[in-house]
Amino acid sequence: MIGRSGDPEIGPATPSSIRAHPRKSAVDFSSEAQSINFRLLNYRFFLMVFDFDFEKRRMLGYKLIDRVNEYFSSLPERSVQLPSDQRTFSELGETLPEVGADALAVLEEACTELIEHGFHVPSANYFGLMNPTPTYMAVLAEMLVAALNPQLASLARSQLAARIERETVHWIGGRVGWDRPFDGTFTSGGNEANFSAMALALAHYFPEAVEDGLISTGKRPVLYTSTEAHHSLDKSAGLLGLGRTALRRIAVTANAQLDPAILETRILQDKTQRFAPFCVVATAGTTNSGTIDDLDILAEICQRHHLWLHVDGAYGAAAIFSNQHRKLVQGIERADSITLDPHKWLAMPFSSGLILTSRPETLEQAFAVDTPYMPRSSAATLLDNFKVSTQWSRRMNSLKVWLTLRVHGRQAYEELIHRQLELARSFAQWAQGSDDFELAVPQVLPIVNLRVKLPGAPEEQVQAANEAVVQEVTQDGQRWISTTFVNGRSVIRVMVISYLTEERHLEDLKKALMTAAKKR
Repeated sequence: MIGRSGDPEIGPATPSSIRAHPRKSAVDFSSEAQSINFRLLNYRFFLMVFDFDFEKRRMLGYKLIDRVNEYFSSLPERSVQLPSDQRTFSELGETLPEVGADALAVLEEACTELIEHGFHVPSANYFGLMNPTPTYMAVLAEMLVAALNPQLASLARSQLAARIERETVHWIGGRVGWDRPFDGTFTSGGNEANFSAMALALAHYFPEAVEDGLISTGKRPVLYTSTEAHHSLDKSAGLLGLGRTALRRIAVTANAQLDPAILETRILQDKTQRFAPFCVVATAGTTNSGTIDDLDILAEICQRHHLWLHVDGAYGAAAIFSNQHRKLVQGIERADSITLDPHKWLAMPFSSGLILTSRPETLEQAFAVDTPYMPRSSAATLLDNFKVSTQWSRRMNSLKVWLTLRVHGRQAYEELIHRQLELARSFAQWAQGSDDFELAVPQVLPIVNLRVKLPGAPEEQVQAANEAVVQEVTQDGQRWISTTFVNGRSVIRVMVISYLTEERHLEDLKKALMTAAKKR
């Protein structure tokens, strides 16, 4: 430890060593004690430059909390972004600072610039992608995690933090309804969780591939999902060495669900052509429309053909937190693995994903490695996280979920899910009865797909009209909606994702949509 004279790290305290130091002093010390004190102050300057004293830490912390508090108070009315003529996308162009500046001034500048010129996903007027207003307890949890900086790779180095994560995994997994043992681990998000699920399925059906690669199987493994499923599956197929063409994209029904008849036909066809089907990925809440595949029917197909069923429920699987609306994901308890992102419908800040599996042995089978430098506690009965995850160094992404559940309880999510479903249902009914718009697909989750009503018009004309309406609605920056495609058709996408969104926000959006439709 630096701070005692004679420590080997800094050598003996002698006048010659002081004179050799870059911060050489002209002071003529009259005693050895003065020399030592000066020397220690010198080393403190160099070795503790990132430290602030108690009062400065307190002052900076209070300043940040005050700005965050003011920001949260503004969210019910805050515009999502600047008006279109004020938005800039060029690089900042600042050079690397060689010396520091005043901490309070820099912090204040960062807060002001990000708030005044940023894009505000947490706004009640954000009707965009699956990015929520984070719970305030989750924000505080993130501050605590950053300060404590727990390393969850091993139990010996995290202890209580790892046990809190395990408890959170079991709280969430316990809502699935599995009648057999399960396990899981937190991930950075749905992309990693889906990748992990595919790795689990591969390890289960082709265990030799974990050590010797896919070539050792002598087969071409293939898997199946819908044309509406998430693009992370394509990434994962490529990264796992399966090849992106091994992911069979199956057409959907008029309701945007994976078509089970086409799926089973393709499975049988692949078997006759010496491919090796091993997994079906169902979606519980597609990004485009919120559609949920028929999980029971897909589970039966998987059972008939001995395939792994993974449910990408990054968004929609959160319905397991609702007793009233759990039927939306009926059959999810028949899955072999499930992706769930708390940073979507559970109102967590980025990042927080989860992979759950009812075949817990596959976690270690797919991910376990041994290394001599990782500490191991002789009293530990739980597996280290690095043996059940793609990650090595592990951030504590579970604390925000754990603290939010401790403070608000599951019932808060029951109320959130019900209220957002009701808001979306009311908005969908408006769209269905509108003179200017029509509903594109049935509303299942709090996502509504509508289209400009142009009877008999070609698809290109409808697409242009949809994009014109969205451009008009979003140009003042007050609110945000988007366009996408569902089953090959252009749609306007509106999502209720903020727990701050009320009926009045949707009423204002309706007015903006109708005004935009009249301007076309």
